[in-house]
Amino acid sequence: MHQHFTRILPGLLTALVALAVAFALHAAVPALPAMTLAVVLGLLAANLPFTAVWAAGRARPGLDFAGKHLMRAGIVLLGLKVAITEVLGLGWASLLLITAVVLASFAGTYGISRLFRLPQEASLLIATGFSICGASAIGAMAAVRRIRHADTVLPVALVTLCGTLAIGALPLLVHPLNLSAEVFGAWTGASVHDVGQVVATAQTAGPAALGIAVVVKLTRVILLAPMVAAAGLQQRLAAVQPSAAAGTPPEALPPVVPLFVVGFVALVALRSTGWISAGWLDAAAGLQDILLGAALFGLGSAVRIRTLLHTGLRALLAALVAWFLIAALGLGAALLMIQ
Repeated sequence: MHQHFTRILPGLLTALVALAVAFALHAAVPALPAMTLAVVLGLLAANLPFTAVWAAGRARPGLDFAGKHLMRAGIVLLGLKVAITEVLGLGWASLLLITAVVLASFAGTYGISRLFRLPQEASLLIATGFSICGASAIGAMAAVRRIRHADTVLPVALVTLCGTLAIGALPLLVHPLNLSAEVFGAWTGASVHDVGQVVATAQTAGPAALGIAVVVKLTRVILLAPMVAAAGLQQRLAAVQPSAAAGTPPEALPPVVPLFVVGFVALVALRSTGWISAGWLDAAAGLQDILLGAALFGLGSAVRIRTLLHTGLRALLAALVAWFLIAALGLGAALLMIQ
């Protein structure tokens, strides 16, 4: 145990220092999201000559630990942002509409990624991140499908980039499209990837937009558990059928729902009771930012720019097309929701 801790400590400390820099830059220039900066700093650490050796050597075990385990801890804490009562307050018609947008976004993004000849696993992760809740959803799907940690890096980079583009692009469209604050908020919640990015985008139109944006977004977040469970079930059936046909025992299978997703659901239930004070919720949100930021730095620090350029251009084009699709679906849903 002690030996394991000494192995991961250099990488964890590196991630925390980088995160402090990301938060400081975000405080100085609020338009730059801290989570995007964490990914960018990770990319720089992996590719600048004087830091690349450190990121690939002494720091690597800790950075991999952050990218995998701190991400999962962040997903668990994400549950404290979701209150079922607020979600149900939208009404059944809106809930069905948001679910339809998530499913259409997932199917559309997966199809677009495959059209651009991206690998099946990368396409699945990009579709999950774009349609549900960004990097957190990618981490959950990768766990249930046993996708290698290294293969989550490009989808996380793409979902972070496109979510950041939304922060700049969507507010510019409010006047040309003649959107009310409520419609803009619903659109942001239905189409922007990460919770933090939704808040950053919606608050440009005031408190009314922010209020509905967060509730719509958290309705999408709730769908993380059933989507991951469905993917886990499909994985098990695919593994069991060939072994049953061959008369051999199946290999050890991952759980249908990983333990950290169970933790996420448990904290959704806890938040929904109303027992947790605002102070504790704020503290948990702050801790979640730290965990997710450190995880994103860890993932970013595994990306070699040469590798990214090799598959990255096709992936970037696929992501931008998917981003336009989800923005269009989200806008349609928002206009139907807010009559």
